[in-house]
Amino acid sequence: MKRFGIDRSPAVAIWLFACAALVFAMVVVGGITRLSGSGLSITEWKPLIGALPPMNAADWSEAFARYKAIPQYSQVNAGMSLGEFQDIFWWEWTHRLLGRLVGVAFALPFLVFLGLKMVPRRLIWRCGVLLGLGGLQGLIGWWMVSSGLAERVDVAPERLAIHLGLALLIFIGLIWTGLEALFGEEVTRPPVGWSRAAALLLGAVFVQCLLGALVAGAKAGFVYTDWPLMNGALLAPVDWSRGSLAFLHDQALVQFDHRLWAYALLIAGTAYAIQTWLERQAEGLGAAAYTVAGALWLQALLGIATLITGVPLWLGALHQAGAVLVLLAATVNLWMVRRSRARVFTSGWRPRGR
Repeated sequence: MKRFGIDRSPAVAIWLFACAALVFAMVVVGGITRLSGSGLSITEWKPLIGALPPMNAADWSEAFARYKAIPQYSQVNAGMSLGEFQDIFWWEWTHRLLGRLVGVAFALPFLVFLGLKMVPRRLIWRCGVLLGLGGLQGLIGWWMVSSGLAERVDVAPERLAIHLGLALLIFIGLIWTGLEALFGEEVTRPPVGWSRAAALLLGAVFVQCLLGALVAGAKAGFVYTDWPLMNGALLAPVDWSRGSLAFLHDQALVQFDHRLWAYALLIAGTAYAIQTWLERQAEGLGAAAYTVAGALWLQALLGIATLITGVPLWLGALHQAGAVLVLLAATVNLWMVRRSRARVFTSGWRPRGR
């Protein structure tokens, strides 16, 4: 182990974890923004001056007039009052403000830590990549919003999935890099079999999050609210006239895919946890594996409850928050596996057969 302060930095780890918490909050607020139909309430992208909300009656009137010019107002919210517009405006403004806050909370301390030479050398490039991805996320957010300003009354589902997917990749990167900064570099060889299984599990959780984004984008959660069937059938009728776009836009198909992948993920996560219990060589990974499996089951039950109750705002937001927490558990699990069966969290235990 290298000297403390060169290979490890608790201060840097705390900073990265704090940024991850802000990303978590941003994802949850983003879910509320979507569920409340607020995402198109701000029709301009002004990265700097847009941080300020309307300051007087004239500003509010101008913002409302711009909203009235897009299809969502005329086709969905015609007759909306200024007060009702303000209700949806504040959710989108808060979402964008959190995005700006994440950028500042990451960039400024990063420069300070670099100046003080507190960032472990091997992590500098990772932090630089995360900073670049954060900037790209702002561009993708506007690219997503712009898809709903001309011909649609909502954003394109595939753009929503890309926007959420990048946020989750940043979240994973922050957690992983924070753990590296906290515990230092591991030089021992990770268990290949367990490492692959844990990586596949994390990848499957990530895919499920993207499928959930397609469900949200297509508003598929508001239809076929029975379970385990869909209007009495295993798969509700699919409009295949859209061709391959049906996998992105068709309400029946995206919800079916989300359900089917959830079943497969539950089986895989449960099997993974059982295997760690059966294999004594993996006993150091048990807690992480059980946490992932338990989180998957809780999230599945929460998803069913959200569906059959018609996706109330609070349950929908809780379900989205749960997805990020499952992703967190799967990320920590993989990191622990790659740290040679999580010996960093166990004292005195050594795997047999090494």
